[in-house]
Amino acid sequence: MHVKPRLLVLQLWGLGDLVIATPFLRAAVKKYEVTMVGKPFAADLRPRLWPEIDVICFNAPWTVFRGKYHLWHWPWLEMLRLRRRLIDKHFDFGVSGRWDPRDHLVLKVSTATERLGFSRLQSRHFLTRELVRPQPLAHMSEYWRVAGRALGLEVPAYSEIVPPPRTNFSSALLHSGARLPARVWPLENFQQIAASLRKKNIAVQIACDPDQREWWSSHGENVACPQTVPEVLSLIDRAGIFIGNCSGPGHLAAICGVPTFTVFGPSMHEWWAPMHPAAEIFEGKACPYKPCADYCRYKKPFCLSDVKAGDVWPRVEIFAERHLTESRQEGDNLRN
Repeated sequence: MHVKPRLLVLQLWGLGDLVIATPFLRAAVKKYEVTMVGKPFAADLRPRLWPEIDVICFNAPWTVFRGKYHLWHWPWLEMLRLRRRLIDKHFDFGVSGRWDPRDHLVLKVSTATERLGFSRLQSRHFLTRELVRPQPLAHMSEYWRVAGRALGLEVPAYSEIVPPPRTNFSSALLHSGARLPARVWPLENFQQIAASLRKKNIAVQIACDPDQREWWSSHGENVACPQTVPEVLSLIDRAGIFIGNCSGPGHLAAICGVPTFTVFGPSMHEWWAPMHPAAEIFEGKACPYKPCADYCRYKKPFCLSDVKAGDVWPRVEIFAERHLTESRQEGDNLRN
C-alpha cells in the first residue's frame, strides 16, 4: 500500500486568506496527506471545500487586530501543546504561503523535514527551501501556486479557476461587513444600493457584522447577522449575486460559485479580487498610502467614504441584470 508523504500547511490568518488557499489544498490532497493549521472556522470550511484534509484549529495570537504583541496574553500552554502535536505527526514537508517569519518559526519548531516558504527578515534560516516571490502585483493565490510547483503540484492560476455550477437564484446578497473597519463602505451606501435593486423587483438580503446590526435595524431592515461560517454559507447558497466590501464572505461566495461585486478601498484588488471569472471590482479613490495594512493614516478612509452609491449603482445595475437574468434563463432551460 502506497503511503502519501505528510504535508503541513500553515494558513493562520483570515477567512479570505483561507479561501484563497483552496486551489492549492485541493491539489495537495492528491499527492500528500495534508494537515492544515488555521483558525477555528477552518474546521467549518473543511466539509465544504476540502473534506480530505485534517484541520488543527489554532488562533495565532499575532493575527489579532490589536495587542498582537502583548506577550503576557499569549496562550503559551496551548502553543506548547500545538508544537508537541506537530512534532508527533512527523511531517515530511511544511509550507506557508505568506512571507511571514512567524509562520516560518512555526514550521521550524514542527521539525518538518523540508520547510518551504517566502523568506522575509532573514527567516530563510527557519526554512530548508526558500521560494521566489511572484511579481509584485500578482494575485495572492499565486504564492500558493509557486509553493505548489515546488511540491510537484498542478495548481490552477487565478484566471483558470472554474467555479462550481449554480442553478436558478434570483436574489442579491449584500454584505456590509469586513474584518477591518477601514475596508467598510459606509452603510448608507449599501442601503441605497439595496433600495435601487428592489425598485427593479430584485429580492435583496442584507447581512452585516454584529457591530452593524443596530444601525440596520434602526433603519427598518430585517438584517441577517451571521456569526459562523455555516450561517454565512446558508445565505450564500440562496443568493444569485454577492455585493460587498473586500471581505472573507465575498471570497467565500466566489469559491462557492456566486458572482461577486466588490467595492475596494485601502486594499489592492490585484492581490485580493475574489476568485470567480465573473468577479467585478469597483476601485475606490486614489490614496498615496495604498495599500494600507490595518489602519488608515487619515481621520477617515476617504478612499471608501468619498465613494457614493450613485457612483457605483450604474455598474451594479448592469452586473445584477447580467447575472440574475442569466441565472433565470439557466433555470428555465433546466425546467424545459
